[in-house]
Amino acid sequence: MKSYISNSENDTKNIAGKLASSLHSGDIIVLSGDLGSGKTKFTEGFLSHFGLENEISSPTFTIVNEYYTNELNIYHFDVYRLSSPDEFYAIGGEQYFEHGICLIEWGEQIKEALPKEYLHITFNRDFEEDSKRILNFEAHGEKYEKIIKDLV
Repeated sequence: MKSYISNSENDTKNIAGKLASSLHSGDIIVLSGDLGSGKTKFTEGFLSHFGLENEISSPTFTIVNEYYTNELNIYHFDVYRLSSPDEFYAIGGEQYFEHGICLIEWGEQIKEALPKEYLHITFNRDFEEDSKRILNFEAHGEKYEKIIKDLV
């Protein structure tokens, strides 16, 4: 596991942009943390790396938002409202895994549906410093271990 301290929304976006630069189609990122912990700002920074900073919207009611670039597809899931991995399978969620980068908020809800290898980022708020966040990167698989090791 590797941890990063974010002292502002811009720090969170910058961390996301650095990660985005090292990912490829087929990569899966799970984002966990309480409401207001920085998952959406992280996603904004991630999409900004691909020139999609004006495209983001919360997928809370649609489950997945799809973004397309000349280079690859990005799928942003919010599975908070799903009650089981079976619901994820029912919408064909696992079919997205091979066709782009998947960012999955609340991915712990569908852990059984996730592939063997993925990157899990947990966002924690610092209640003494309102703008401070701690991002814990946990690699599931060698590929992601290398990615977080190389992430500066």
